[in-house]
Amino acid sequence: MVAVVRLEQYGPPSVLYIQELAPVSPGVGEVWVEHTAIGVNYLDVMQRAGAVKLPLPSSLGQEGAGHVTAVGEGVSHIRVGDRVAYAAGPLGAYATGRSYPAERLVKLPDDVSCDIAAASLFKGMTAQYLLKSTYPVAPGSCILLYGVAGGVGAIMAQWAKQLGAFVIGVVSKAASVPTAEAVGCDAVLVFNPATLAADVAHVTHGNMVDVVYDPIGRLTFAASLDCLRPRGLMVSFGASSGVPDPVELATLNAKGALFLTRPSLAAHTASVAEYQQRAQDVLNALGQGLITPQIRGRYALADVANAHADLESGRVSGSIILQP
Repeated sequence: MVAVVRLEQYGPPSVLYIQELAPVSPGVGEVWVEHTAIGVNYLDVMQRAGAVKLPLPSSLGQEGAGHVTAVGEGVSHIRVGDRVAYAAGPLGAYATGRSYPAERLVKLPDDVSCDIAAASLFKGMTAQYLLKSTYPVAPGSCILLYGVAGGVGAIMAQWAKQLGAFVIGVVSKAASVPTAEAVGCDAVLVFNPATLAADVAHVTHGNMVDVVYDPIGRLTFAASLDCLRPRGLMVSFGASSGVPDPVELATLNAKGALFLTRPSLAAHTASVAEYQQRAQDVLNALGQGLITPQIRGRYALADVANAHADLESGRVSGSIILQP
């Protein structure tokens, strides 16, 4: 039997439950993956809570890693026994095993464990497109980055430093400052909307930043705009505090002809070729030690509700995984 996490209604972590299902043979172009580790992302929390809508009832989970136990018709590049990982859906990673499209699997090199892959592929691919496509970070870039004590933020801070950026990290509380410093931030600020822009001006000697990477949303959006240099880029890629209020176009002009974008991983991995390229870049960065995810929590699949509660409340920072 296969244990699968399901939800029939939106709500607190307690709406998640385990269902036992019979395994199915992989279809054309699919393989069966037995999971060793499953990544937990804040997007999963937002989907469970109803902030991001799903057709219900539904499964959950964007990424996983494990080994292949069966191969469907038409699959030649993946074999039984291969260690593989995937990210960015389709949903259903919260399970002991599943069928998955072979073309969106990536083979794991020997120097990347299943735990590390499940903790970092989704977050790493998010960091990769943000740092290399949304705003190509280069030596001399000055960036402002929220959530550097969390999973995505920690990877972004490390990678941005490797790309030559000056990284200003923003955290929600003073206790997170050492964690942010440990991942390479050149300066760390504790968020205060009333003083953030002045704090950034002090750190940058009045130059402000080239780009703001903001996954928080409503709480931070207005203060983030004020941290940008003229013609700087505001990247709003999450909404953990709620969706930002609408922006008048004239506001962007008044604040220095700013640019604003709302990107997503799905839009940057729509084709198989682009998906594979970004995934391989993340695996290469892991293998070279350019990024090192911090796994802060390991939970049994049956304890998925506790994993969600700890992530949502901030009791656990960094990356967390489920282990079947």
